[in-house]
Amino acid sequence: MGMLDTGRDPLAEGRHPAAQLERFVALGDSLTEGIGDPVGEGWRGWTAILARSLAPDGRAVEFTNLAHSGALTADMTRHQLPHALASRPQLAAVLAGGNDTLRAGFDIRRTTRELDATLGELASQGAVLLTACLPDPGTLLRLPTPLARPLARRMHAVNTVVHALTTRHRAVHLHLAELPWPAQRRLLSVDRLHPSAEGHHLIARRFHELLTDAGHPLGPPPAAEPAEAPPGKAADLWWMATQGTRWLAARSTDLLPGLLALAAAESAARLRGASDRHDERMARAAAGALASLG
Repeated sequence: MGMLDTGRDPLAEGRHPAAQLERFVALGDSLTEGIGDPVGEGWRGWTAILARSLAPDGRAVEFTNLAHSGALTADMTRHQLPHALASRPQLAAVLAGGNDTLRAGFDIRRTTRELDATLGELASQGAVLLTACLPDPGTLLRLPTPLARPLARRMHAVNTVVHALTTRHRAVHLHLAELPWPAQRRLLSVDRLHPSAEGHHLIARRFHELLTDAGHPLGPPPAAEPAEAPPGKAADLWWMATQGTRWLAARSTDLLPGLLALAAAESAARLRGASDRHDERMARAAAGALASLG
């Protein structure tokens, strides 16, 4: 499913004068938390990699990562945003919405309101915003069509909203969904949902390029690949057995019943030749959610 082209360049609209970025805060879910890029007992991730390349003179940037695995857009607005505003960041990454699509009660209007609220509050403080459209999990996991298409439909709606809000709040946007995840397996972690360490470095480099193009004075770009050797197959399997299964179980208790219902409805719609009408209905819902913002 194609991405919406807003036809506008937020970087060229000049909301934020080019400035040195010394306070950086990250909001979102597991992608921004850094899952897939293990360092020691924790996660590093693309935001920490980017933070080290923000200061042109090598000074340390004040960086806070508020993202956590499983966060919904509502969690981000209620729990992460107040802490982010308190730090008065000059740069703020807001990447969320993927987990919303993996819930039985997905509501594109609610997701739109939460994203707009978070971006709007940060923009009102003068922060330069980072956003991204996300790949749909059905494609990454190579799910069968009755399971993959409903998730793709939801993810397309969220990405349509993110593109529009990027323009609304003059954010710096990365077309993350268009990176070659399925074609280049090394960019994905063992769970096939999160970037690998190399994938996180790629995201950091792309955002660094966009900020540089916007005129912000930055340090040298992040390395193309991590200095550490990637984990071996045994380490990957151990992570899936000890941590990945817990993540999957937590998602399955809420997602699986709803996803099975979606798959049944999708199969019935395909038999009636009505799948396209489901796509159109979701597209109208996304448009209506954006229109409701005024």
